[in-house]
Amino acid sequence: MNHRLVALLLVLGGLAALVVAYWAQFILLLMPCPLCLWERWPYRVAIALGLIAMLCRPPTGRLILNFAVVALLAGVLIAGLHVGVEWQFWPSPLPECNGILTPGAPLPLTPAKPCDEATYLIPGLPISMAMMDLIYALGLALLVVTYISRKPRRFIK
Repeated sequence: MNHRLVALLLVLGGLAALVVAYWAQFILLLMPCPLCLWERWPYRVAIALGLIAMLCRPPTGRLILNFAVVALLAGVLIAGLHVGVEWQFWPSPLPECNGILTPGAPLPLTPAKPCDEATYLIPGLPISMAMMDLIYALGLALLVVTYISRKPRRFIK
């Protein structure tokens, strides 16, 4: 497996995550909370880095894939934070999730959907979309790490 194939899988995996998120939002009409919107950014960064890695030669492409792993791990952290908020382990750090009174504002901001209210994509399956994102981002990161951790092959010409 070469770095271009892994970068392509990264791009397709990131696009799949965003397609599901937008499908849930615009087709199923599931309102995303502010943390849900934050969870989309690491995929956007990973897609951009994957596209760049596909255009680069192997040593540089592998290096860029390392940065994509960092972006995916940031996604894992954001999704883990969101799961903790859903499970009431801690409050959301985003003020727009909490309806906190903002200085200078006449009324507190109220979110369209509270961050501690879990959204379930599959009826009857007690796994929220935030938990699905955590698992998915971790799996995608592990795929790229598995490739990066392999010793690069040298070809004799």
